[in-house]
Amino acid sequence: MIRPPALRPGDRVAVIAASGPPNQVNLERGLLAMEHVGLKPEVFSAVRMGGTEYDYLAGDDATRAAELTAALADPAFAAVFCACGGYGMQRTLEFVDWSVVDPARPKVVVGYSDVTALLEAVAVKLGWVSLFGPMVACDGFYQGPGEYDFDQLMRLLFTPAEVRELTFPGFRTVVPGVAEGVTLGGTVTLLAASLGTDTSLPARGGILFLEDVDEELFRLDRYVTQLRRATYSDGVAGIVLGTFTDCGDPRDVERMLVERLGDLGVPVLAGADIGHNVAMQTYPIGVRARLDTEKGALTFLEPVLTEPEQV
Repeated sequence: MIRPPALRPGDRVAVIAASGPPNQVNLERGLLAMEHVGLKPEVFSAVRMGGTEYDYLAGDDATRAAELTAALADPAFAAVFCACGGYGMQRTLEFVDWSVVDPARPKVVVGYSDVTALLEAVAVKLGWVSLFGPMVACDGFYQGPGEYDFDQLMRLLFTPAEVRELTFPGFRTVVPGVAEGVTLGGTVTLLAASLGTDTSLPARGGILFLEDVDEELFRLDRYVTQLRRATYSDGVAGIVLGTFTDCGDPRDVERMLVERLGDLGVPVLAGADIGHNVAMQTYPIGVRARLDTEKGALTFLEPVLTEPEQV
């Protein structure tokens, strides 16, 4: 995987909405937070649009796809930040013109939840490392400096050499052991929705991260089972389980996940502070790492990002 350069104060960055429309008040606060750390955000038009097809989509599919394509392709932008998730990324990806994006000029792409589909896509289509992390108009980001999520993301973006590992204070060892592989994964429902498409990133040889929100237990069971039956999880090296907010009794959720994933014969860790409705750490996609489920640590075997480009 190709690691993008770290950011520097003064960098121009794109802010896009390739899924749903963001809360505009929170968006403005998020933009101010970005400016506070020296970034120069440029807001694309779909970010300001309400639904033109459905109220859960930011503008129409063509606009979102064209703006995502432009943000990825334009060398003026050092990074692409998603304003929020929601729903719509799968529709957007249908119309992205990957041929105009130069894989040899990687840039940081940041988001989570529905943006899982985009992080998979940039890995498959461009070979870029990306970041499963907080979004501009969402809790944990728009509060700015001093907010745990925001600070952890900015530390990784500006000083990646300092971020050598993630440690999980509330972790639980499901299957003990040590595994090495490339980090991947994201929100379970989005991983399942990408199966059979040309942007799905199978977990073979990887450290697979899983989380989700607002799914009834039986539906979450269905998605995890689908990942197994579709051979997505075949050959996985290790598994990190994050938050499963509002997916039922946490004890029942973990019991189901252990039953569905514990027999794969690989190390499994639960209780990682990554995902929805938690003060979250940022999880890179596409980086070689070592998972130790007894120490509760994910150690990066290379810097997540490269040194910033010289001007």
